[in-house]
Amino acid sequence: MPDDTARMIREALEDALEPVELEVTDDSWRHAGHAGARAHGGGHFSVRIISERFRGASRLARHRMVHAALGDAFRERIHALSITALAPGED
Repeated sequence: MPDDTARMIREALEDALEPVELEVTDDSWRHAGHAGARAHGGGHFSVRIISERFRGASRLARHRMVHAALGDAFRERIHALSITALAPGED
């Protein structure tokens, strides 16, 4: 059965943060053999998200919003998460 973590991440972030742009990348293949890699090879992801909800928020606050949106899934299914969180118009 294929891992559906990337889909779950996408759905959770879309529901909570209403992004205008969202990229979720499974980077797990880069970490094969890494001590923190899951037995099935998963758990490492990158997210690039642009949302109006980030306007005026600090980088730390934006990351907290992403982690809050993922809830328990972050602790249970994601070993590492790289986050780029921007407001529209930011680079």
